[in-house]
Amino acid sequence: MAATWTRKVFQVCAVGFALLAGHANAQDVTLPQTDEPVLLTADELTFNEDLDLATASGNVEITQGDRVLLADSLTFNQRTNVVSASGGVVLMEPSGEVIFAEFVELTDDLKEGFIREFRMLLQDDSRLAGVNAQRFGGVETQLNRAVYSPCRECVGPQQVPLWRIKATRVIHNQETRDVEYRNARMEIAGIPVFYTPYFRHPDPTVKRRSGFLTPSVGVSSDLGTTLNTPYFWAVTDDKDITFDPTFTTKQTVLGIAEYRQAFDKGSLRAKVGATVDDFGGDDQPRTFTDTAVRFDLSDVWRAGADIELTSDETFLRQYNIDSSNSLTSRAFAEGFRGRDYARAEGLYFQGLRAADDQDQIPIVAPKLDYFISSEPAANGSQWLFSSENFVLTRPSGTDSRRLSGTGAWRLPFIDPIGGLFEFEASLQADIYSVSSVAQTDGDEFSGVTGRIFPQVSLGWRYPLVRSGARFSQLVEPVLQLVAAPNGGNPEEIPNEDSRIFEFDETNLFKRSRFVGRDRVEGGQRVAYGLRTGLFHVGGASASAAFGQSYQFRNDSTFPDNSGLNDHFSDYVGRLQITPNRLGSLVYKTRLDKDSFAFRRNELLLRVGPPALNLTTNYLFFDQDDEFADKREEISLRLRSRITDQWSASFDILRDLKQDDTRTWGASVTYTCDCLIFTAEYRRRAFEDREITPADEFYVRVDFKNLGTLQNRIF
Repeated sequence: MAATWTRKVFQVCAVGFALLAGHANAQDVTLPQTDEPVLLTADELTFNEDLDLATASGNVEITQGDRVLLADSLTFNQRTNVVSASGGVVLMEPSGEVIFAEFVELTDDLKEGFIREFRMLLQDDSRLAGVNAQRFGGVETQLNRAVYSPCRECVGPQQVPLWRIKATRVIHNQETRDVEYRNARMEIAGIPVFYTPYFRHPDPTVKRRSGFLTPSVGVSSDLGTTLNTPYFWAVTDDKDITFDPTFTTKQTVLGIAEYRQAFDKGSLRAKVGATVDDFGGDDQPRTFTDTAVRFDLSDVWRAGADIELTSDETFLRQYNIDSSNSLTSRAFAEGFRGRDYARAEGLYFQGLRAADDQDQIPIVAPKLDYFISSEPAANGSQWLFSSENFVLTRPSGTDSRRLSGTGAWRLPFIDPIGGLFEFEASLQADIYSVSSVAQTDGDEFSGVTGRIFPQVSLGWRYPLVRSGARFSQLVEPVLQLVAAPNGGNPEEIPNEDSRIFEFDETNLFKRSRFVGRDRVEGGQRVAYGLRTGLFHVGGASASAAFGQSYQFRNDSTFPDNSGLNDHFSDYVGRLQITPNRLGSLVYKTRLDKDSFAFRRNELLLRVGPPALNLTTNYLFFDQDDEFADKREEISLRLRSRITDQWSASFDILRDLKQDDTRTWGASVTYTCDCLIFTAEYRRRAFEDREITPADEFYVRVDFKNLGTLQNRIF
């Protein structure tokens, strides 16, 4: 009999506590059935058969699995089916939550109950307390004079939690899964800052429900006072819509809506926005769309689409939606199988820069790519094949249609003294059907053209490694020979995918330094260089690479100032030093082959402990083509972790060529276990058509388990 009532008492208390605490689902209101033994210890255990009353008193402890119940006294009245516990009642749940009370009374059907001096420690160290808790009708739990706070280490004067929520009454309805607050107020450092007579939100068991999200208020020199009031609509379990209007005093309403839907093997996200404003002088409609679709067609194939469009070039930046210089829309299907890959896609680009001419921007559809490689043979050799084909058209200008395939055979081998060789022979075949291709004599070519381009290469490197007790050293000379017919780039072939070019140490030993196939690197050349490194067992390291190439015949294929226009190329190098976790340096350079003048410099320096650290990024390149101007700039970011809770930062970006500050800003952040506060000021000197330089200041407060409040001033 003792074992029976002990098990029942324990189960009733465990489930009842959970219900009164308000963290159980309605469908979970059943006594847990388990074969685990229930262990009871107490100073005294008595049974009163006349009253049908069982009592355990004195250091009562009941344990089942990872759940433990403690009390000074515990009774079970079998006539009324009421369980009561008193004196230091503690229930420790397997999930990590701990419930405290001075007195508990529960019916065994869990429909009625009462707890006095209720306190609860949640799994994330949040705390919930109330003078008492009551349960009515098996559905509703009421907590009176409740206080909630997730702050443990974050306290204000007199050890008051930095923030907390108080309410005269908190009601949890298990059928509707709602939590209601009556006369709720929020206190910061003990000072009331917000009051509402009524507030309701879903309980923690609800993953998603329709309702308003956290609003935000801001002030903008262009828009005036702004109010953002997002509303979330949970349409069904697999789809939802977020309406995100922004009301302004100087312009009209910016309306944004985002639709999301999940499928068994895919997803859809569609975001659209629209407004009417007079930034261009007269009232004009402005719109944008941002849509993404993904579907898994099989274990091998997947398909998708991205649609990014806007009505004009400055709309997205003016309303702080997106700062990109271009938008890309595409539809694609791709497949992966072993070492093989295939992709079919169509691409549409929208330029957002002032210099962009949409009629000159190509539409690529279709674009078909295929890559296969064989398993390595016994001697390590491999066969490889790749094909990259497209149809490229423009509303005005050059059109190009290309069929291109490359087959290659690769053989790596090691000589008797440890030299590592790699031989490769390849053959590229291209067929073009083009129209309106500009020629050097001023005419235009339209028609069919093509080329056959064979190439062989032999790479060699000889890694020399010396290991010591604390250091390991690497010295590796590298050499590569490449041979192909001279030329290979007739002017009838337009250059569409190889226009952006940068010569550095990463492509010094590549068989083709171009990123695409429209241009090939003909002739014979040799590339040579040295790689070295020093590595400490404690993690410190230093490495460097330096090299140059020599081509036996001048090649005018490369852009001017590329560093590859003469027999000898410019020198390229990289230096990387990491002495410890408090500092690192990465330096990349390109030096003129004759004067050793700097043609390109990149420096990234990080130094200092968390208390005060500096990050510097310096960039210089002496290049002037259709995609990049001569440029020299430096950015600095100084960060300081003043205390465990306070940190600050300052950053600046300067254009050294124009002797102008592009942007600068400062921020201060306070972080503790229940709150993150950030205040930031930024000055942006960006100017583009209707967009003018602006100052920006915002304050952001993240409340743990509550949400984010943000005010922004421009």
